[in-house]
Amino acid sequence: MDLGFSETEKLLVESAREFLEKEAAGIFREVETSEEGYSKDLWRKMADLGWMGILLPEEYGGMNGTFLELIFLLEEMGKMLVPGPFVSTMIAGYSLLQYGTEIQKKEILPKLANGERIIIPCFIEPDPARGDIRIKEHVDVKDGHTLLNGTRLFVPYARSADGFLYESGTREGKTLFLIDAKAPGILCSPLETLASDKECEVVFETVRVAPSDVVGERGKSAEVKNRIEQWGALCESAYILGLLEKVLEMAVKHAKSREQFGRPIGSFQAIQHQSADMVTEIDKLRFLTYQAAWKLSEGIPAEKEISMAKARASDASRRVTLLGIKIHGGIGITQEYDLQFYFRRAKAAEVAFGDGDLHREQIARCLGL
Repeated sequence: MDLGFSETEKLLVESAREFLEKEAAGIFREVETSEEGYSKDLWRKMADLGWMGILLPEEYGGMNGTFLELIFLLEEMGKMLVPGPFVSTMIAGYSLLQYGTEIQKKEILPKLANGERIIIPCFIEPDPARGDIRIKEHVDVKDGHTLLNGTRLFVPYARSADGFLYESGTREGKTLFLIDAKAPGILCSPLETLASDKECEVVFETVRVAPSDVVGERGKSAEVKNRIEQWGALCESAYILGLLEKVLEMAVKHAKSREQFGRPIGSFQAIQHQSADMVTEIDKLRFLTYQAAWKLSEGIPAEKEISMAKARASDASRRVTLLGIKIHGGIGITQEYDLQFYFRRAKAAEVAFGDGDLHREQIARCLGL
């Protein structure tokens, strides 16, 4: 793996950083209490730059980019804590590119690329042992159409979605469906979360799905779903990387300016060692994330590397943000400081697409254990 940036990658990172510093600074404060939870104006501007279609071929209005380029974008977005359904729409669109029909690609991908359509995967099923399920999982077939009943939890930005990727089926096998988010029988109920990231419970009650809305082969959705979750885990790792880089920057700046006992607190060994631990965690995460993205970009299987990156990202998100708060002291969790926003978002990203323990189990499976 070449650890140096190409000229194209350098230009992408520099232009993305300049754009986000100008257009997205502090935007997480502005949208936290809004219904959408993200800026539609910023979304449109990102689409105008071609970011929504970075992984899509030019024939669908995309940039024909690589996973490495997507990762670099997400790292910059993490630094500015840019909210919105970017990751979900990226991986949904890429799954349609890889597994969708030609009709699905021609109809949907250009709209994804220009920012007109948002598609959200919704895969997390309720645990029956933890309470009543509003709608039990059930699939019927009538007049050639599939009727879906079920409940999905923690679906980000569900109320802004134009479509959902939904997996369900029978004992013979599960199928992945692309469902119109405005179809009759779909109810989105907001969930209160620490990160205020607009997650919802989505209930599907006798939702009618046409045969043309199947993604991939009927009864064989395991591979598609697995790929979507892998891509999502890698994207979250990159976002966490940028987020933690900003936390380190804020902590070091505070340690240099905050004086105690007549000297900057950064001159004390305890603060120095905590800062050193932060940068060490971040550099380990950067290498693992870049390595996994490079392998995907080169067409090399990267399941183990993606799980290594996400396991490290989930652990580092907790450790680094807590150290950042410790360096700031009590003010680190006050509304006046941005650090508490980064801490809350890191807690959400820690479990998104699998926490550290889940990905350690996947690494062990890749080792044959």
